[in-house]
Amino acid sequence: MRARHLAIGIICAFGLSTALQACQGEAPSSDVTQSAEDIFSKTHIQFVTDGVADWQLAHMELDQFAPFVPSFQDRSLEKRGWIQGAFFKGLADWAGATDNDEYFEWLRRFATEQEFRFEDRLYHADDHVVGQYYLTLYNKYKDPEMLAPMRKVFDQVIANPSKVSLDFGPKGTEEGYSHACLKRWCWADALFMAPPVLTELSAVTGDSKYLDFSDSEFWITTDYLFDKSESLFFRDSRFFEKREETGEKIFWSRGNGWVFTGIADVLDALPADHPSRARYTALYKDMAAKLITLQTDEGFWPVSLAAGEHYPVKETSGTAFFVAGLAWGVEYGLLDEATYLPHIKRGWTGLNQSVTADGMIGSVQQVGFAPDKVSPNETQFYGAGAFLLAGANVLKLADKGLF
Repeated sequence: MRARHLAIGIICAFGLSTALQACQGEAPSSDVTQSAEDIFSKTHIQFVTDGVADWQLAHMELDQFAPFVPSFQDRSLEKRGWIQGAFFKGLADWAGATDNDEYFEWLRRFATEQEFRFEDRLYHADDHVVGQYYLTLYNKYKDPEMLAPMRKVFDQVIANPSKVSLDFGPKGTEEGYSHACLKRWCWADALFMAPPVLTELSAVTGDSKYLDFSDSEFWITTDYLFDKSESLFFRDSRFFEKREETGEKIFWSRGNGWVFTGIADVLDALPADHPSRARYTALYKDMAAKLITLQTDEGFWPVSLAAGEHYPVKETSGTAFFVAGLAWGVEYGLLDEATYLPHIKRGWTGLNQSVTADGMIGSVQQVGFAPDKVSPNETQFYGAGAFLLAGANVLKLADKGLF
């Protein structure tokens, strides 16, 4: 991995440590070529993951990311939306894993500008995901004002819970809800966006109502979308009967990636004696066992998990979520090291090969809801966020001497 060629003017304004030498006109000290073994060293894990974080921080505005994000460009500008929110979640986890106060300060400044608010759709899980990094900031700075806006939103939701069907078919009649069911968690991605926020909010406030609501809704969604015979999630009800041209069920990689890392985050915040803990753990292990059977020799997971041989394209967002979730499980002793570590290493190797010399994580499938084409020259905020989650969890394994 050659030294990153960052947008120095922007990065210097942020004051981020990984670019300080360049700001001062010096060559970065990490200008080395990494061998295959070196990518599992703590030095390299931090170097490459800092590079992805810094590249994305230098490409926050449309004129900076437009060449690499061909669709949903206006949505990608939403500072409290899910696209950027998934990146902030990854950045917060990476800051915590590396004790990087400069990343934390960047996030605090950014969140303060947003007044720690969600987007405006009261019930939509996509508008709740920024709560993940708000909570990380609260845990570091202990400012109760960081929690007040999200508590207000969730108090309203819990006091007036939506009772709509989870059927994705009916169109919505209200602005912001293209499908009526979006007032509940009727699509797999939602299990990353909202349940970890509510579970952690309950933990930090001591108010069980947030967890009670999340736990109930999580299992309603899981019972609806989880295919027990395949140990994978349908993205939404439209895919129950759809099949690939060759007959396989359609299980979208990133959709399952959202769920898998979401379960890990829920388990992180769930009380040890909670009645549902064994059920979350069993679901997590069930998915993990299935996922390692679907990984390609190159380390990636195909965009259509059950039809990998028909989708040879490399895709990094789903892969990064799976690497993050599997590494978390080994770190916390839920997954057997001998069984799962080779898959984590293979995935991390593939991800590293997809990072450009200046730090962009490529081969990210664009915004969607099903398997689709992928370009090595395209990225997205959530792709960088997923890579940072992978880096944070892989670094913990390196800290334990598992590589």
